Amino acid sequence: MTLPLFHVDPATLAGAEVGASLVLDGPEGRHAATVRRIGPGEQVLLADGTGRRVTAEVTAAGEGALDLRVREVATEPEPSPRFVMVQALAKAGRDEDAIEAATEIGADEVVPWQAARCIVQWRGDKSARALRKWESVVAAAAKQARRSRVPLVAQPVTTAALARRIADGASAFVLHEDATVPLAGVTLPEGGDVLVVVGPEGGITPEEVAQLEAAGAVAVRLGPTVLRSSSAGPAALAVLSAASRWR
Repeated sequence: MTLPLFHVDPATLAGAEVGASLVLDGPEGRHAATVRRIGPGEQVLLADGTGRRVTAEVTAAGEGALDLRVREVATEPEPSPRFVMVQALAKAGRDEDAIEAATEIGADEVVPWQAARCIVQWRGDKSARALRKWESVVAAAAKQARRSRVPLVAQPVTTAALARRIADGASAFVLHEDATVPLAGVTLPEGGDVLVVVGPEGGITPEEVAQLEAAGAVAVRLGPTVLRSSSAGPAALAVLSAASRWR
């Protein structure tokens, strides 16, 4: 069985060396000591969300905290290319379902997109709250998937801003039911950002497709069926991962 993993602030692991002592406290420490009831002699994994991972042995368990001794330190390199999922805002929490699954599959960044046909609108205070919710969903999914790196949650983009992001990236694929190019047949670049663009429930407008293609994106299809906004992006990331990272 794999060791239990807890996410900590990067500063906690910044100077970690084999043999050094650490304290796991705060919400993660309380969960480890009180809920999981992890005790002396057991081992845990700590990850800082940026790729640094520490294996440590519990030397003492207190009220809501664990005293640890570092056994191993490792740094997971940043993937290349990076997978960036651009998710159009969706109602009923389907966009949150999408980024949760995408994080578990291996997205390195998620980008909220205010597409023309989005029913959900992020404005003012609502935008800040919604962005924090996305960050919370991604962090929890990364922990569930035992990832050392927590995906970046970008600021929401308009279609014009998305086109600029596509122009600066290595590759971009717009999921579209009328496309003729299969995603399973594309060639991935060796580095840079690979963007997967997922539209809203009402679909991407022809004008948006044209604007994104003009910036360098390629419209692609996943298969013969039409997927929901909540499942299309994760399915596309699985296809790309199967052709690269999962081999």
